[in-house]
Amino acid sequence: MAKVQISGDENIREALRRFKKMCDKEGIINQSKRMAYFEKPSERKRREESRRIKNIKRSQKLGISGQPGTTRPQSGFQSNFGASPHRSSRS
Repeated sequence: MAKVQISGDENIREALRRFKKMCDKEGIINQSKRMAYFEKPSERKRREESRRIKNIKRSQKLGISGQPGTTRPQSGFQSNFGASPHRSSRS
């Protein structure tokens, strides 16, 4: 539950702004909008699955793997590990 204490010299608009930020951070507004109408369990699963797919596509686009602490190489990256610095001219 979001609570805001107003000090003696604080403006009411500043307190309201802080309260709105706290509500956004805790997800109170989104939760109340979701709870306003009944959502069938199958619809909830479908919504969550589409959100997961969207997050996976976004992370693949940014080059982030699913495991924390690891990243994928960007496209066009080729490892030269073990290769000689000069090309050999074999015929």
